[in-house]
Amino acid sequence: MNKPTLVVLAAGMGSRYGGLKQIDVFTPEGDTIIDFSIYDALRAGFGKFVFIIRKSFEKEFKEIFNPKLKGIAEVEYVYQELESVPKKYINPNRVKPWGTGHALLMAKNVLKENFAVINADDFYGQEAFEVMAKSLMETDKNSYNFLSMAYLLKNTVSDYGFVSRGECQVNAHGYLDNVVERTHIEKVNGSIIRKDEDGSTTLIDENTIVSMNFWGFTPKFFEFGSELFNTFLEQNKSNLKAEFYLPLIVNDIIKSGKAKIKVLKSGAKWFGVTYKEDKAIVQKAIEELKINKIYPKNLY
Repeated sequence: MNKPTLVVLAAGMGSRYGGLKQIDVFTPEGDTIIDFSIYDALRAGFGKFVFIIRKSFEKEFKEIFNPKLKGIAEVEYVYQELESVPKKYINPNRVKPWGTGHALLMAKNVLKENFAVINADDFYGQEAFEVMAKSLMETDKNSYNFLSMAYLLKNTVSDYGFVSRGECQVNAHGYLDNVVERTHIEKVNGSIIRKDEDGSTTLIDENTIVSMNFWGFTPKFFEFGSELFNTFLEQNKSNLKAEFYLPLIVNDIIKSGKAKIKVLKSGAKWFGVTYKEDKAIVQKAIEELKINKIYPKNLY
């Protein structure tokens, strides 16, 4: 069986975190969150890594990860830049990348095998990688059978502010019917609420199934998204903060009727860093995982 590839979305700016969280260190041994994803992915059977980054921190990023992966796995880099759009849509006042959907579209030329996609700053857990790798290795790369790793909302929220999550609608057969990017989900007085663009707030069930941007695709994925992104650019050319999220492509895939997305579930408690205050919690959780021998003291 061909080994799948892991795509790591690492071009974000970390504006709420206050820095480049994708290369921040969380252990005395110098581990980033990405290092744990790499460790879990290698053990699960992934054989290649594609990092989507920006040129502005290319040097620092490569200095961290190239020595660790040399001789272990194939590595490729893809660059998501503000200028990676048709010239007429380039706005000199824009500072945010164009979003996770745009980032993945940039990797089309380096992905010829089945692949999974993750965020750089999320800790997904060993089980999730094992289930995803097994499913990808069992999937025909010429098929339109895609995958989504789902979590319970209550296991994925921060204590320090709002987060973005993909709210999933899953049908009785275990396939994804719809995913809505909720850009403001927050704990308030023991409950979880979401705030919509019009400022209204709604209580949201803590057991809601959500996406943490952990997807599994065949190369057929790249038949979708490009036209949708061009439409998005036209509609949002004056919006300096508009982002083309990966769930927008996912919903386009579902609506096409050409592909289906099976929902894989993880009961793991996610942890990650959205805010600087999250860091101490993540450090403590990782320390406990190492003490309990879930991970070795030195990953490499």
